[in-house]
Amino acid sequence: MQQLRVEELTSTYGEKTLFKNIEFLINEHDRIGLIGVNGSGKTSLLNVIAGLGSPDSGKIIKPNDYRISYLQQQPVLDEKLTVMDAIFAGSQPVFKTIRNYETALTAYSVEPTNEKLLEEYTRAEALMNQEDAWLAEAEVKAILTQLHLPDLQQTISALSGGQKKRVGLAQVLIQKPQLLILDEPTNHLDFDSITWLEKYLASYKGAVLIVTHDRYFLDQVTTRIFELSFGELHEYQGNYQAFVEQKAQKVQAAIVADHKQEQLYKKELAWMRTSARARTTKQKGRENAFASLEEQRGTLQIAQDVEVNLGQQRLGKKVINIRHANLAFAKQTILKDFNYLIQSHDRIGISGANGAGKSTFLNAIAQRIPLDSGVIEIGETVKLAFYTQQMENIPEDKRMIAYLSDVAESIKDNDGNDISVADLLEQFLFPRFMHGTLIRKLSGGEKRRLYLLKLLMTRPNVLFLDEPTNDLDIGTLTVLEDYLASFNGTVITVSHDRYFLDKVADKLLIFDGEGIIEQKNGLFTDYLATTSQNIKTNNLKDNKVGHTKSDNKQKLNKKKMTYNEKKEWQTIEQDIALLEEQQTTIQTAMNENAADFGKLSDLQRKLEDVETALLEKMERWDYLAELVN
Repeated sequence: MQQLRVEELTSTYGEKTLFKNIEFLINEHDRIGLIGVNGSGKTSLLNVIAGLGSPDSGKIIKPNDYRISYLQQQPVLDEKLTVMDAIFAGSQPVFKTIRNYETALTAYSVEPTNEKLLEEYTRAEALMNQEDAWLAEAEVKAILTQLHLPDLQQTISALSGGQKKRVGLAQVLIQKPQLLILDEPTNHLDFDSITWLEKYLASYKGAVLIVTHDRYFLDQVTTRIFELSFGELHEYQGNYQAFVEQKAQKVQAAIVADHKQEQLYKKELAWMRTSARARTTKQKGRENAFASLEEQRGTLQIAQDVEVNLGQQRLGKKVINIRHANLAFAKQTILKDFNYLIQSHDRIGISGANGAGKSTFLNAIAQRIPLDSGVIEIGETVKLAFYTQQMENIPEDKRMIAYLSDVAESIKDNDGNDISVADLLEQFLFPRFMHGTLIRKLSGGEKRRLYLLKLLMTRPNVLFLDEPTNDLDIGTLTVLEDYLASFNGTVITVSHDRYFLDKVADKLLIFDGEGIIEQKNGLFTDYLATTSQNIKTNNLKDNKVGHTKSDNKQKLNKKKMTYNEKKEWQTIEQDIALLEEQQTTIQTAMNENAADFGKLSDLQRKLEDVETALLEKMERWDYLAELVN
């Protein structure tokens, strides 16, 4: 079994100790989620493990042939390469074979009468057969299709930031290292891609180390949780739900222990305050013990639940009324005769296809960009705060507490009590020792958290949040969710985070593109489940039609089967039989465990996976059968 061992690892950033003397072991099949507030050192730890950074002390022990692939938040890709070349930019021999084949195929397709190109293509195809490289090529194309990047000849420079992230993800997945490190892999992924990635990682043969804000993703994928907190690394067994349960127990135990220490301190303080004549030299040991208690007092360093109770201005019944709105942006239709009434206390979640105009819609109703036609009426009592994807310029040489004091020295909560800037910073997970820190010394995530707090200090009654989970850590998101639960105003959120939307929204606007917007009520995951089930039902209907009405089948251009397709045809019927057998076994197990909800839920997920795989195999059998006939 191949392992990676970390021993006494310490790393600092300026005057700040990110982690000190941490130790852990990564085993062959581990699925580890790394969590912690922004600025706690998560990315620094990933960089050290991947060999992109050096620790101040400590060592990483691993076998010589142990390979690590690392998806960074901003993947480093050669802008001049095509998508296919970037994917296969690694040094593995099979990658070179595939690159040569793709190049030869492209050239021969352009000039099919060129004898020299035909010879080069024939040699490249023979080498693919010889090294059985078809499987690797088919896998990378399947990965790219699942990540919605089918055009392999596009150059990297022509891609958006989100598309580059997906290329980077495909690049590390196809390399199949012993350790796969993924930093925010779900950013810029559609929901079907996230679901596919969850299944892919569940069956991955190596170890996986993930940093992500997506708590549903963590829950589905991970089997261990590492938490970086105050320079220490704490390990929890199980997925994210298990972590939450164990952490709650740990916090409660720490609070009880701290309370006992406080009581002991008070007793010792009373004793120390008695007359000096009551303390003889025989009591010196007790004095030393008191000094030790004095040093430990108030050093409980554990992130506890906080309640953010900020007041806001009164919001009238009239908030925002959108009537007959039309808007196109960059030749894309965003709104088409759209009508919608936004009311007081509404919790609206906006999601849907990438590039469908969700952020543009928020900017339009915030009146930052004009409509092409139509009307947006804003209520007179509305005080809007807009958390945008692009943050305002923050004065880097200003200290945190001074930056917030520019808004107010203190603000009132819902009960009319004054809350100081220092208390607000603590509520947003900035400990007291950081309050005088220069903003330029903060991490990017810490700056985003500070920016969010400044917006909330303006006491808005309507809050727009544009993809907040892309920049905020899980701890901050939890604080924000708790704040929104008691927020006495209207909230509109653009997000792809299923967990966050489930917690903060009960009305949904789903942007399908070209001005098509679905309006739904209820939880976002319920909407996704219903949509997924409808797609499966339609696919099954199409599949049945394909088997019973051969005259309606799409005619395929006759061509010879490739070597890889011939091999696939030889085993595909056994594959189908095996999947059908698994389907029957799972259904039997579900009947036997009908009273066990936990087991039944797991079995249902397995059944859905098998049925999906069976459907894909049946469709593949149809395709190959046409070639054979």
